[in-house]
Amino acid sequence: MGKVYLFDWGDTLMVDFPDQSGKMCDWEKVRAVDGAKDTLAHLSKTHQIYVATNAADSTEADIKRAFERVGLSFYIHGYFCKANLGIGKGSPAFFQKIIEKLNVPASEMVMVGDTIDKDIDPALQAGISAVWLNTLGVNTSPHDDYRQISNLTSLIE
Repeated sequence: MGKVYLFDWGDTLMVDFPDQSGKMCDWEKVRAVDGAKDTLAHLSKTHQIYVATNAADSTEADIKRAFERVGLSFYIHGYFCKANLGIGKGSPAFFQKIIEKLNVPASEMVMVGDTIDKDIDPALQAGISAVWLNTLGVNTSPHDDYRQISNLTSLIE
């Protein structure tokens, strides 16, 4: 099996609607991010896929239910969140716990997320390579530490 891919949840795999509140699995409307299904379907053929989220109010089962509603759960091996790791996502310790739980070297993992301070920096500090999903086209200087993409399907091109 190839690398292990960790994906952020909100605005990386599923749209985080600002007008909705509470657990995403209970929202009136849920939607996968454009390209999410094609990307996960392709990557899951040769890689294990996990969700690594900072969602504090959702359990692992709640998160899975949200992904079932948009047809993505089939591609996902598991879900890491504050509820099952005991720690929020903004630190390298969150990623260290995932490394321990999966018993996979950090060098075999890739974190894909849309937030530098919560997704990219802590993953890099834990030794995991990272891909920043910059859908808003935020202008930044080129970075040698991580790859930058503007849409999910760039991962498989």
